[in-house]
Amino acid sequence: MTETSELDDSFHVFDTTLRDGAQREGINLTVADKLAIARHLDDFGVGFIEGGWPGANPRDTEFFARAQQEIHFRHAQLVAFGATRRAGARAAQDPQVKALLDSGAPVITLVAKSHDRHVELALRTTLDENLEMVRDTVSFLREQGRRVFVDCEHFFDGYRANPEYAKAVVRTASQAGADVVILCDTNGGMLPAQVQAVVSTVLADTGARLGIHAQDDTGCAVANTLAAVDAGATHVQCTANGYGERVGNANLFPVVAALELKYGKKVLPEGHLREMTRISHAIAEVVNLTPSTHQPYVGVSAFAHKAGLHASAIKVDPDLYQHIDPEQVGNTMRMLVSDMAGRASVELKGKELGVDLGGDRELVGRVVERVKERELAGYSYEAADASFELLLRAEVEGKPLKYFEVESWRAIAEDRPDGSHANEATVKLWAKSERIVATAEGNGPVNALDRALRVALERIYPQLAKLDLVDYKVRILEGVHGTQSTTRVLISTSDGTGEWSTVGVADNVIAASWQALEDAYTYGLLRAGVEPAE
Repeated sequence: MTETSELDDSFHVFDTTLRDGAQREGINLTVADKLAIARHLDDFGVGFIEGGWPGANPRDTEFFARAQQEIHFRHAQLVAFGATRRAGARAAQDPQVKALLDSGAPVITLVAKSHDRHVELALRTTLDENLEMVRDTVSFLREQGRRVFVDCEHFFDGYRANPEYAKAVVRTASQAGADVVILCDTNGGMLPAQVQAVVSTVLADTGARLGIHAQDDTGCAVANTLAAVDAGATHVQCTANGYGERVGNANLFPVVAALELKYGKKVLPEGHLREMTRISHAIAEVVNLTPSTHQPYVGVSAFAHKAGLHASAIKVDPDLYQHIDPEQVGNTMRMLVSDMAGRASVELKGKELGVDLGGDRELVGRVVERVKERELAGYSYEAADASFELLLRAEVEGKPLKYFEVESWRAIAEDRPDGSHANEATVKLWAKSERIVATAEGNGPVNALDRALRVALERIYPQLAKLDLVDYKVRILEGVHGTQSTTRVLISTSDGTGEWSTVGVADNVIAASWQALEDAYTYGLLRAGVEPAE
């Protein structure tokens, strides 16, 4: 069931993640996954959600049955996808057409051949019969009270080969009652100027309401979609995060953002554009793919600034180096601190982390030089905000933040004659005037060190029991010291409510890991509000 949308019918945002997006290599959606994604898309406010091909496989048939019962659509209409009737048959007797009706979907999208060679070679029928298949199927579904859209498959390739026939398919579908005829760049080979020219001509010659469906094989799917809109298309088909077969489809999020923020079109309910980043990441979680950090608008790097020159300008006015306010799409501006950092970068990053630098130019200068010195040695603070904050606070306070003082640590990896392995670590440290010696075993020397550190500190700092190491990355930095190598380790830690990352650099992986672990525990205690030791 769908509530009445606050938007009119003059422009459609049509999502096909559940069908086209599911064709991406590495994506295999369960019915539960599809239901979850449908809810996210409805929350975003798209007008139409294409759920799949009922009757073609049991999973899609089950999805439509459950969606009707389990989802109360507030904004979107559910769409069933299928093909025109078979050659030589009648739509009223075609079991595949019946399955579309049985889905209960109020809107049906039919795929139709618009390339003459596909008609003759794939369907093995005549060009006239193909037109009759389109006419009969659209008319029948309209008589049954369904709204019908028609996807003209391979339209642009077909138009290049036989423009009059391609336009005849569009004209036939529209005259039979299709509300929208979608021109599909199925092979993804078109460029924006070509799309705009073809859409303009087809619109003028047929008078049909047109939509666009673009694949991304030339890297132009978003641009091609917007070019079609420039030419008069009023229906855009996209997938969340650009998921789709081969290299993907037009990405829903930059298309919608461009329509709302650049074209001034009202295509989402009021306030819903601010949910875009959250929705993008939520869908990525459902399909079990890491969100693209550099995706336009919604990537975590979309509004991340690194160069000192940029930071100086942003300090004066963020709009000088940002094409929109990131809050408009639910994202945030981030400052990255690196060896490219200038004073403005450090000041803005300090403000972001809640560390007051008090306009102290000398202090800021020391931090800048310290960062450059450390990065020259192999450290990287772009992805290690927690380590940078500890460095920053050490400069502000004039001394490092200390909860414990390490006397020594040792890790042993032992291979035994029987093929078994043993990893043991010993940590000696002082905490709250108490000397502690702790030993632990682990499934590797780093894990053993982590456990030994926990054994040593958890009695004195019970807050550490909540900490979990959630990610561990190692990179070998070659050529830093002649023929030697330097190891950089990044560790991500969670306390159940948030995550932070720390960095360590040394000439071996265990020493680098120890540095990152020490920072991770120190930052965790700071985050928990524990007062440092005197």
